[in-house]
Formats: sequence, structure tokens, C-alpha cells
Amino acid sequence: MAEVKNIGFGIPSPEKGCENDSKCPFHGDITVRGKILTGKVLSAKTAKNVTVEIASRKYISKYERYVPVRTKIKAHNPDCLKAKEGDVVKIAETRPLSKTKSFVVVQIVSGVQDASN
Repeated sequence: MAEVKNIGFGIPSPEKGCENDSKCPFHGDITVRGKILTGKVLSAKTAKNVTVEIASRKYISKYERYVPVRTKIKAHNPDCLKAKEGDVVKIAETRPLSKTKSFVVVQIVSGVQDASN
């Protein structure tokens, strides 16, 4: 198993390791920089990818009110974390990994309870 890197930002390293995932920030070649966002996983159907919804509020000066805004961001889901639909995750910005992916999942804040328990 590869050496586990400390990516900083106060994010702990996962206990589980990755096997040959070069896009993992803990066990691969990727470095994180820039924004760190928290959101809910909407879809985890594709291999090693998740779609995360970020909710925020935008101020409209004409009406002097706030409007809720939702943004969908695609992120890499490393083997050591395996985020599922419904999980609340932290994602960090990195170099472009593909045409639409520039973020990677770095921490699962709260997970969905298994139905098998």
C-alpha cells in the first residue's frame, strides 16, 4: 500500500487504503488547493464519480432579499472513501481531472444509515 499523505486543512486521513487510484488525494498524485465545499451527494451511479449539490444564498440588491441557490458539482470519489447517495461530504478543488471534474471528495461528514442494520 502507498504512503498516506496529509492533505492539510484539518482533514483526517481515511483508515482504508486505495489500490492503484492515482486521483486519490491521500494515496495518489493529486494535490488539493483552493475551495473546500460541503454538500450532499445526489448521485453515485458512475464509477469513481459523484454529483454533489451545494446549497447557498445569493443577495438580490434590487429586492433587498436573499434567494436560495443550488449548484451541482461533479467530483472524484476515491476508493478509500466510497461516498454513497445521501451522504454529506466535503469536496476540495484540484487540477482538472476530466472535462467536467475539478473537485475530489476528501471527507464524509455524515453518512446514510444502512438498511441492513
